[in-house]
Amino acid sequence: MKKTIYLDNAATTKVSKAALDAMLPFLHERYGNPSSVYSVGRDAKEAMETARNKVAQAIGARPEEIFFTGCGTESNNWALKSVAAMRKEKGQHIITSTIEHPAVLNTLKYLETQGYEVTYLGVDKFGQISLDALTKAIRKDTILISIMAANNEIGTIFPTAEIGKIASDNGILFHTDAVQAAGSIPLDVRKLNVDLLTISGHKIGALKGVGVLFIKKGLKLPPLIHGGGQEHGMRSGTENVAGIAGLAAALEYRVSRLPQDNLTKKRDRLIEGVLKIKKSAFTGDPVNRLPGIASFVFEAIEGESMLLMLDAFGICASSGSACSSGSLDPSHVLLGIGLPHEIAHGSLRLSLCEDTTDEDIDYVIEKLTDVVDKLRKMSPVWQE
Repeated sequence: MKKTIYLDNAATTKVSKAALDAMLPFLHERYGNPSSVYSVGRDAKEAMETARNKVAQAIGARPEEIFFTGCGTESNNWALKSVAAMRKEKGQHIITSTIEHPAVLNTLKYLETQGYEVTYLGVDKFGQISLDALTKAIRKDTILISIMAANNEIGTIFPTAEIGKIASDNGILFHTDAVQAAGSIPLDVRKLNVDLLTISGHKIGALKGVGVLFIKKGLKLPPLIHGGGQEHGMRSGTENVAGIAGLAAALEYRVSRLPQDNLTKKRDRLIEGVLKIKKSAFTGDPVNRLPGIASFVFEAIEGESMLLMLDAFGICASSGSACSSGSLDPSHVLLGIGLPHEIAHGSLRLSLCEDTTDEDIDYVIEKLTDVVDKLRKMSPVWQE
């Protein structure tokens, strides 16, 4: 049987034992609709509120500030579109970065068709924005800043608290997409000065199809979905009780294990080994980066061919965001940090989890070295 080493945890994670244990009762014995008045329904409702409390505690929020959604993309859409609608009379200018997740960038592109103006802040070679450039981009009609907590492709961690303070000092709402950061680094919504924050379950060991939007108390967003009035009338639709219970348990478990020092050591072991390959380079911030993500580019290599050859050895990896992997264009993130097209095409993201072993890492380094060597021998542009 072929050995499988899964190093694409930034794309999705397996369901953790903590999440599975929390979900199972609500898939069979405790299956009630939380809107029902009888005991089975009340039981489901109680489980949801317990989960709400757990999520709130994990990010330093109040339970009433936690709203459950169907995914991170939905949460991002809700935050951006609702703030735009709510503050339209004040202004129509929004600030973001060029390396946001497509769930943010494509939502903002839609808002541009509706008359809104978006400023896209560039980043440096490490994927960091300039706080000075952010301050200079603010206008009288700026209503929202949306900048991710950490990048999903190169792992760079943004100065979220500083961004939040700049927004607050200027009376601007601040949203951060924390989908990749949640459970990997500490998040405290008060210390980060955020008004809205997005989380997705399947990035932290919970199910696909469940997410969170933190909405700061006092911020009255328009409802996302109209219907039966669930989630305090803000997001109607029968709730995914099992998924919600699993998300809360998974987040609680991940936060209890912070900081992820052991994972950081494994990541650094991987980086050290991969960089021994000729004409390889590390992408992202070498210091301020997520513990589980290692991102590289290789000269004279085509990323998709590399992924297919690694898969033949049982190694699961990616060449960028899973949400845009069907595109033949190079990653917008790698282009954003200044890499030329021909180098950005040869990208590889390896994202680890706590189950990744040193033996796994050594195996990956060995096979990746062989794959790069074979591909370069076939390349018409490779020169020693």
